[in-house]
Amino acid sequence: MLDLALVRRGQRPRDAFEASVTMARAAEANGYERIWYAEHHNMGSIASAAPAVLIAHVAAHTSTIRLGSGGVMLPNHSPLVIAEQFGTLAELHPGRIDLGLGRAPGTDQVTWRALRRDPAAAERFPQDVQELQGFLRGESLVPKVKAHPGAGTDVPLYILGSSLFGAQLAAHLGLPYAFASHFAPQALREAVARYRHEFKPSDQLAEPYVIAGANAVAAESEDDAQAELERVVRSRVARFLVKDRELSDEQIDQLVASPQGQQVVGMMRYTFAGTGSQVADQLRDFAVQADADEIMLTFASADVDDRVRSIELVAEAAAS
Repeated sequence: MLDLALVRRGQRPRDAFEASVTMARAAEANGYERIWYAEHHNMGSIASAAPAVLIAHVAAHTSTIRLGSGGVMLPNHSPLVIAEQFGTLAELHPGRIDLGLGRAPGTDQVTWRALRRDPAAAERFPQDVQELQGFLRGESLVPKVKAHPGAGTDVPLYILGSSLFGAQLAAHLGLPYAFASHFAPQALREAVARYRHEFKPSDQLAEPYVIAGANAVAAESEDDAQAELERVVRSRVARFLVKDRELSDEQIDQLVASPQGQQVVGMMRYTFAGTGSQVADQLRDFAVQADADEIMLTFASADVDDRVRSIELVAEAAAS
């Protein structure tokens, strides 16, 4: 599961964090493998700006489910700092921590400058991934510098991407590859095919492993799910295209119908809605089409109770 820690209108980030704990407990109780949190900055509707802190909070309120970043945007940070953060998490919660890494800044250019990062940092992403990996293995590539904590924790790394670059890098380094098809569907099949074709085994991974993202809305009836999906689409279009403004229903409809709105709708190509059994069947088909070993779901409903019910319905159907 991917949790964006959404902050609804009129809420505080605290409310989103409470919802994240509620969802994590539901996912853990229903047999989900892992939950990831994405790094975003300067976005009032998303509270996961500091994934390591949020992971620590959720880990303290759960006991078995894996937790990780989906992802840490490595150009925003030094590899040593991330090794220390996730090394700390791994020492506190051994065997439960993942580290997904992305190359994009996760924000706009103005905010990136406020992060005090070098504009060329993204070009060093492959080298930074290897430097980070060395810190976590206790085989530092930086003379006389070790990650304390971090060294020897071997926190598993995942490369995130929505293009061929990430696929090729993950294949070259022998790391698992997670494709962001829940919002960037265009290159999914080509990227996965390239990754599998070029994969080189590593100490972490002997065979290629693909995670593909998808959105899900499950409800007791198909009609209820479709009605909720319509609300999700309208909310997402408004969130992408309009910041901090109240819109009438007519204005939102116009926004959805606009070329820009339809572009956002197109980003949601891999969104599955229906009863639990319908969504589970759709996800099985999607896994085959995407050639994916694992599906990472974003439960898109606005209300946390509806998201929890989606979590439960999909799990029940998938297990049957």
